[in-house]
Amino acid sequence: MSDRLQGTLDLLILRTLQSEPMHGWGIAQRLQLLSRDLFQPNQGSLYPALHRLEDQGWIAAEWGTSENQRRARFYRLTPAGRRQLARERESWDTFVAAVARVLREA
Repeated sequence: MSDRLQGTLDLLILRTLQSEPMHGWGIAQRLQLLSRDLFQPNQGSLYPALHRLEDQGWIAAEWGTSENQRRARFYRLTPAGRRQLARERESWDTFVAAVARVLREA
């Protein structure tokens, strides 16, 4: 089950970066906003996930300047990341359907 939780954060990060490059703090804020405060990723989980996704070639990073004029790494989705996002979304849909079937039958 822990693989699913890690995979869920990866999926949410990939989805967040689908529309535009963002820095880590921006990703965390966006996830918190869209989830209506249900997801509040902390640095201890967010940044290792970003490094893992970068190591896998699904995102790329470059230095830039944030809205408050601070130097920050901006992450963007790579073509391989777009393909992975599609696979992850399909896997997520399958997972959710399986859980729903078990809940209906239980």
